[in-house]
Amino acid sequence: MQLDSEFILASASPRRRELLQQIGCHFLVSPAEIDEAVLVGESPEDYVNRIALQKARVGWSANQNKQLPVLGADTSVVLGDDIFGKPSGQADAVSMLMRLSGKTHRVLSSVAMIQGDKQQVVLSETLVTFRQLDSEECIRYWQTGEPCDKSGSYAIQGLGAVFVTAINGSYSGVVGLPLTETCQLLKAFEISWWIPE
Repeated sequence: MQLDSEFILASASPRRRELLQQIGCHFLVSPAEIDEAVLVGESPEDYVNRIALQKARVGWSANQNKQLPVLGADTSVVLGDDIFGKPSGQADAVSMLMRLSGKTHRVLSSVAMIQGDKQQVVLSETLVTFRQLDSEECIRYWQTGEPCDKSGSYAIQGLGAVFVTAINGSYSGVVGLPLTETCQLLKAFEISWWIPE
């Protein structure tokens, strides 16, 4: 039996869909297209919160069913105050990975939900440590195709796991949707999870 959806996910990310399905949520998918450029002087925390909220707002505006709340999310890799987006090509990806090599970086993952005048945003921060990398393996990694659409040019849930020596925080947040914080929002909007099919 197909149960009714309880909210709309304003994201095209297959990883976010899989994480929500993993915890037994029922939802519709309606990706929100927005400009994700960083504003001048904007902190990484303010950036991910703004983008997550903007995705939810755009999703709400496009929402034909004004009963369903809309969930937006954004995840960024941050080293110092530099926000690492998706790589523009091989050279950019290798440059990002070599900058992350042997260091601990932050992964900020923000989740926002909107329903009419009600809106909430929660932020997750996770520390991820990379071992020392060399440019040759970074090139080989790029050639697998995995890094091309990933913030920071790696996927912890995929082949990029071989770079990671330690993680302190939310694994699901690094993948793209911090589940503890997401469930906090779902509860605030009276949405269930762990729903059987």
